Amino acid sequence: MSDNNSEQHKITKDPITGAETTGHVWDDDLQEFNNPLPRWWLWAFYGTIIFTIVYWVIYPSWPTGLAKDGYIPGTSTLTFKSDKIEDGKRTIAAGPEVTTHWNTRALLAVQMQTDPNELKRQEMVKKVAATPLDTVAKDPQQSAFVLAYGKGIFGDYCAACHQAGGQGVIGHYPNIIDDAWLWGSDSADIETTIRKGRKGNMPAQNTLLNPEEITEAANYVLSLSGEPVDAGLAAKGKVIFETKGCSGCHMPTGVGMKALGSANLTDKIWTQADVPGAKDMAAKITAVEHVIANGIQREMPAWESRLSNDEIKVLVAYIKLLSSE
Repeated sequence: MSDNNSEQHKITKDPITGAETTGHVWDDDLQEFNNPLPRWWLWAFYGTIIFTIVYWVIYPSWPTGLAKDGYIPGTSTLTFKSDKIEDGKRTIAAGPEVTTHWNTRALLAVQMQTDPNELKRQEMVKKVAATPLDTVAKDPQQSAFVLAYGKGIFGDYCAACHQAGGQGVIGHYPNIIDDAWLWGSDSADIETTIRKGRKGNMPAQNTLLNPEEITEAANYVLSLSGEPVDAGLAAKGKVIFETKGCSGCHMPTGVGMKALGSANLTDKIWTQADVPGAKDMAAKITAVEHVIANGIQREMPAWESRLSNDEIKVLVAYIKLLSSE
């Protein structure tokens, strides 16, 4: 038995190719060639090991509880100018120099401060920000830049709520391309809205009005925008509107008040009650009743700490151009 094993494991050469075998034989004649890996392949493999070790030394790598940041930061560093925030306003690359270990966020900051194309873009942003909106709209180069660059800012910071095209979501986020902003639609008003944010609040009326009165008020509100409601209910609703506090915010004529951000009820633009999507008059009344009964509480955050002054101005120009298309 031992002789057979030694015979089976005897290293031989394949009679056809002349290649050396390992001496292992299966099924009487199936043998394994003893082909070493190519030398170039071995050196490439050893090179990857060396590269990995060097990479671990230079760049952030292994997580460890012994390191300050929870991982080995590496020896490579990057230096760039930090952003400056003063009175809640952010100015890009206007703060002191910061030196940190290599990371993608720091690398992006360096590239934004040194890349020639990025520097040209920043110059264009400053130029547009310093130019009156009317002039920007008439300048093909500047308006094309605003529509391209502003679309990126809008997509990053605004589209999640107001949708990619700015059409908003009725009942949640207003349409911002219909040029009917609650707090004013001129450039200065929009800039203030973006910079400081807004808080919209309409108190719920279900504790002040009974269901019949809410129905009457809803009929009157719909009548202000020309909807064919019940005239008798609308007349009673007008009394409620004028005596129960509604006219204090929406004005006696229902045109709203910019200082409070109260809606104009006469312009057929609905941001909360989905009147345009209602299938019939009963559904329209129900939609308005819901808003009157439950009120409105919503907030738009301030962006002046996230966007620079110039970026805000470009964003304003983008929104105005978008609403004019």
